[in-house]
Amino acid sequence: MYNRFIAERESVAYFMRRLYNKDLTTCSGGNISFRLPGELVLITPSALDKGELQADQVALMQLDGVNLTPHLPLTIEWEMHLEVLRARPDISAVVHAHPPYATAFACMDAPLDIGISSEIYLLLDGIAEAPYAPPGTAELARNVGQSMVGRSVCLMRNHGVITVGKTLLKAFDLMEVMENTAKMNFVTQAFGGARPLSAEEKRVTNAAYNRTVDF
Repeated sequence: MYNRFIAERESVAYFMRRLYNKDLTTCSGGNISFRLPGELVLITPSALDKGELQADQVALMQLDGVNLTPHLPLTIEWEMHLEVLRARPDISAVVHAHPPYATAFACMDAPLDIGISSEIYLLLDGIAEAPYAPPGTAELARNVGQSMVGRSVCLMRNHGVITVGKTLLKAFDLMEVMENTAKMNFVTQAFGGARPLSAEEKRVTNAAYNRTVDF
């Protein structure tokens, strides 16, 4: 069964390496999962260098939590990934990382303004916030799963960031957008604050893209 998903395993490993190479996580941090047909999930392992991850090191498990590749130790956040996938049947990819600027905002009470530019405003659908719980715990999994309903990005308090998408590329893109958003917020706050989009500018932007938002 495992060998049926060679291309998907390659993609998971590729995006994990890309997270590391883009300084969005450390060699021991972050994890990715990808939903497969038949209630199956590919997920990155624990205790392996994320910057060198290869396809044959990507684990396969069932959505009910059974590890079908017991020779590969699952990431400690496997339960969190499954909770998100169960809560969001409309998506297939989950990316968790610790981008430094965005994670800094997860460690502060300072607001992260997504109205700071038109691109960010259009790409992000609001930012969820998951209450703190220790890494790898069932409590953290529940907190994040509940927070991700109706949102594609989430700041995990004093921990990191999680993003989701229909594809691995979409989830990865949102992680990059989150980090760029945090950098832009940091820079503009250091220089006295941004001039964010006005209510009218948001209205005409929404009208141009035929969408309705509540943030």
